[in-house]
Amino acid sequence: MTDPDLVPEHSVATGVDAASPPRSDLKDAAGWIALGLAILVGSLTMDRLEAQHINPVTVPGLLPGLLGLAMTLLGSVLAARSWRRGALAQPAPARTADQREERRRVWIAIALCTGYGVVLVGHGLPFWLASTIYVTASILVFQRLSRDPAQRQLGLRAWAKALAIGAAASVATWLVFEMVFLVRLP
Repeated sequence: MTDPDLVPEHSVATGVDAASPPRSDLKDAAGWIALGLAILVGSLTMDRLEAQHINPVTVPGLLPGLLGLAMTLLGSVLAARSWRRGALAQPAPARTADQREERRRVWIAIALCTGYGVVLVGHGLPFWLASTIYVTASILVFQRLSRDPAQRQLGLRAWAKALAIGAAASVATWLVFEMVFLVRLP
């Protein structure tokens, strides 16, 4: 439990986490709104398969469109909340070394995901192989970025473990989509 005497009155009165500055929330809100709108636009431009007489409730893009709409709406709520908390009135706090490292890791994760979606999937490699490469590479990259010097050592055992996890995850994903959801993957 937190000692109420040590928590700022503003956070107690509004139920807001004092560790989350309003400007940071505003930046996060802009990101969620942009991502939600991109997903919504992408889902609206997908083929509706009218020529195949597909039921409108089961058309491709319906669920992603609803999720994109929800992300946009919740991002807007977050933006309004941060605006009310004075997001633009307060100076941006200086970033700590941990925050810079966190940001670096997020950008690396985005780069890995983009590489997976743009380069590996749909360009001739079977899904299971592309996914194995992605998961294995992600494990190895983030292990190499570990703060623990022992974790950063990428010996044969670390490579074997990452490859085993990558292969198991990709085959399991492939089987679930092919056998349970009846969706053919590239």
